[in-house]
Amino acid sequence: MTSENSNNTEADLDAALDALAHSADPEVDAAVEEALEIDNAEEAAAAASAIVDEETEDGAEESADAAVDPYKAFKKDLRRRPGKWFVIHTYAGYERKVKSNLWNRRETMGAVDDIYEIQVPMEEVMEVKNGQRKMVTRVRIPGYVLVRMNLTETTWSVVRHTPGVTGFVGNAHNPVPLRINEAFEMLKSTVELEPVATAKGKAAANAVAQGNVEIDFEIGETITIKSGSFEGLPGTISEINPASGKLTVLVSLFERETPVELGFDQVTKMV
Repeated sequence: MTSENSNNTEADLDAALDALAHSADPEVDAAVEEALEIDNAEEAAAAASAIVDEETEDGAEESADAAVDPYKAFKKDLRRRPGKWFVIHTYAGYERKVKSNLWNRRETMGAVDDIYEIQVPMEEVMEVKNGQRKMVTRVRIPGYVLVRMNLTETTWSVVRHTPGVTGFVGNAHNPVPLRINEAFEMLKSTVELEPVATAKGKAAANAVAQGNVEIDFEIGETITIKSGSFEGLPGTISEINPASGKLTVLVSLFERETPVELGFDQVTKMV
C-alpha cells in the first residue's frame, strides 16, 4: 500500500469512527470495538464506514425519535459529553456528601478541567408511615456515585482520597469507564418526564390504600423487574411490605447486591 493510500485509509477510518462516536444507536459501541479489533487498517476503515452508511440511512428517523422521546435525546446527549463515566463506592448514606466534597476538591486540587460532572441518581417513591402516604426523594442506588471525567493520576487521586469514598468500582488502580448503555441505565432516572398516571397504577394505589392487596410473592423468590430504572433485570425478594404495597428486591450491580424498593406491579414472577 502506498503512503498516500495509507494516509487516505487512516483518514477514512478516523472520519468513520468520529461519526460513530456521535451515534445514538445502542449497538454502535460493540460495532466500533469490532472494527477496531481488525488488524488491517483498510478493512477496519471499510467495516466502520459500512456502519456509518447504515447509521446515515436511519439518521433522520432517529433524530425525529429523539425529538419526541426524552430517553433517546438524553442518550444522544450522553455520547456528546466530554470525558468518561466512572463509578465510585461510598459509605451508605454519604452519597450526597461525597458529591459535595468532590465538587469542592476538584477546584482546590486543580482538576476543574478534567472532572466535568458528578451525579447521585435520585428517585421519588411513595412511603407509608403512621398510616400516612407521602412521596419522598431518596438515593436510587445506595453506595454509588457517578463521575464524568478524564482519568489521570491527578483525577484518580482527587476522587479516591475524597472523604467518604471507599474506592472505584472494578480495578481500583486502573478503573474501567462505563459503556454508554451502562451510563444511560444508571442515569436515566435523572431525565424529566411528563407525569402520566395510568389506570393500572391508580388501581394498584387504590387497592393498597384500601388494604385489598393479594400478595403472591415470597421472600427469597427470584423475579424480573418489568418497569422503572431497573427494567429487565432479575432480582431476589428480601422483604415484603403489604401496607405500602412494596417489595425490597436485591439486584446485582457491579458484582454487588443492592437493595431496591419496588411496587408489586413493577415485578413479575420468573417463568
